[in-house]
Amino acid sequence: MNSYNPPALFIYFKKEFDVSLVPNKFSLIENTKPHPLCVIAAEELQNHILTQKEWQHNFGLDNESAGMIIGKMFGVLVVQNQQNEIGYLAAFSGKLAGANQHDKFVPPVFDLLTENGFLNIGMKELTLMNKEIKRLLDVDKRANATQIEALKVKRKSHSIALQNKIFNQYHFLNQAGETKSLIELFRDAGYKNPPAGAGECAGPKLLQYAFLHQLKPLALSEFWWGLSPKSATWKHKEFYACCKEKCEPILAHMLNGL
Repeated sequence: MNSYNPPALFIYFKKEFDVSLVPNKFSLIENTKPHPLCVIAAEELQNHILTQKEWQHNFGLDNESAGMIIGKMFGVLVVQNQQNEIGYLAAFSGKLAGANQHDKFVPPVFDLLTENGFLNIGMKELTLMNKEIKRLLDVDKRANATQIEALKVKRKSHSIALQNKIFNQYHFLNQAGETKSLIELFRDAGYKNPPAGAGECAGPKLLQYAFLHQLKPLALSEFWWGLSPKSATWKHKEFYACCKEKCEPILAHMLNGL
């Protein structure tokens, strides 16, 4: 008899629940009301955030944390493994504590922060251009006007090329194993280009990991953790639907068939 080991980031529920809660079809949050199993998973994840010692991130919830206050969207995806066991996956949007990967959380669809990766190299080149533009401005703005303008054109072209290269690294799966690129998904949806940060939200990360590891998605919800200094929209511990701007074209593909 073959033994089955669930994927490393498959999390078993600590709290017992009524099996009648397991949905018979995929469930997304509706009218800010998450599926009951997502609520249990979120509570367990929130306890982990409060008690873990691996990383430090200033969510603005106490006076002890240093650095800029950055609230964060977290997501939980209830899944069924190949042994028909029910568990969940956890993810955060963007970066957490300055990193893309932490224990317990699924990895990004593409890790932009790899050492000596093209993003770091490209950003260093942009920094050099900015420094040179500033130097020329400080020396003599009028005398160096032509050179400054040429550098600004080069900087813009480099920035656009770098952003497009980032977009080209993201490819998303669905249940049927079909893969589509980020650029393809947004252009099919009528966008000229994807918005910055597309593909970095918790929902797509969770579904990508589930499909890659033959886990059946059952219910998905996201919640906000921390203060939101830039917007009054997001409230601590409140649940929210996946964003339309960055996620809708991606999820339309990833949820096809669910």
